[in-house]
Amino acid sequence: MTMTDVAIREKIRGHILNNLMFTNDQTRLADDASLLDLGVIDSTGVLELVLVIEENFAMQVKDSAMVPENFDSVDRIVSFVMRSKAA
Repeated sequence: MTMTDVAIREKIRGHILNNLMFTNDQTRLADDASLLDLGVIDSTGVLELVLVIEENFAMQVKDSAMVPENFDSVDRIVSFVMRSKAA
């Protein structure tokens, strides 16, 4: 079974809201908001997200993929996971 982008988005948003922003208020985070600019994640937060992605989506994230272009927003994370799963 493959996960849809909606399922991936829900999993990523849920983790960010509950574990990095300490809220379950869905309105507090726009999918295109910069997680770095908002101070939601830093380098440690990126590593935490990588672990979540690897565990939940059965994939390996290469060191070279750990860049802001892939992890700066929910939209970018979802796109990265979808691209990686399709490859």
